[in-house]
Amino acid sequence: MADILQEIIRNKASEIAALCVKKPSLREALLNSSSGIIAEFKRRSPSKGWIKEHGRADIIPLSYQQNGAAALSILTDRDFFGGSDEDISAARQSGVTLPILYKNFVIEEIQLYQALLCGASAVLLIAACLSRQRCKTLMDKAHELGLEVLLEMHSEAELEYADLQPDVCGINNRNLGSFVTDVQNSFRLASMLPADAVKVSESGISDPSVVRQLRAAGFRGFLIGENFMKTPAPGIALRKFKELVDK
Repeated sequence: MADILQEIIRNKASEIAALCVKKPSLREALLNSSSGIIAEFKRRSPSKGWIKEHGRADIIPLSYQQNGAAALSILTDRDFFGGSDEDISAARQSGVTLPILYKNFVIEEIQLYQALLCGASAVLLIAACLSRQRCKTLMDKAHELGLEVLLEMHSEAELEYADLQPDVCGINNRNLGSFVTDVQNSFRLASMLPADAVKVSESGISDPSVVRQLRAAGFRGFLIGENFMKTPAPGIALRKFKELVDK
């Protein structure tokens, strides 16, 4: 009879090897995309309440992929956004192969391991939540684990964090205190970022013409969630939006 322990160890080695497989790159996906849309799966927000309370992570993210998203963002915060790490796992199990951004308020290294284990490709780090040194420590650890980093900034004072050389630089158009959005924030800060940064505009984007204007200003990614999630079929809404962007 085969040695059961050896069989278990062989199986465990296969499981670990699967975790170490190179993840799809968010940065490369944005550089190679004509639209650069990062479609977001978000059930609720602190300011709007429930957007799609019963939205299914095994259906909507795959529909985003099928309808032309460059990458995905999935909210995993439970208390304020109605998400969980299991949403990313469900998306992967449904057949999603696009890069997935683990969108949460990451403040501890253990959350990076959570992102890795559930199948994310990249993690969000928010300058407003972290000291510069803490941000660097988390970024270095994320890279050690094979995860990319989207570093989010939302004010001129936070732009110094871009010197840490994240994989992607995000400009949040939403004030994190009041939750008021103003897409002009991206236009205002774009030229202050390093010329070679891969720039993403986040929040408050609902007009395809604005995406074209942002691209002309140097942005390669556009994170859009609520505009799609509030519709009956988010994937179809994405496709129609993308068609207008590509005109």
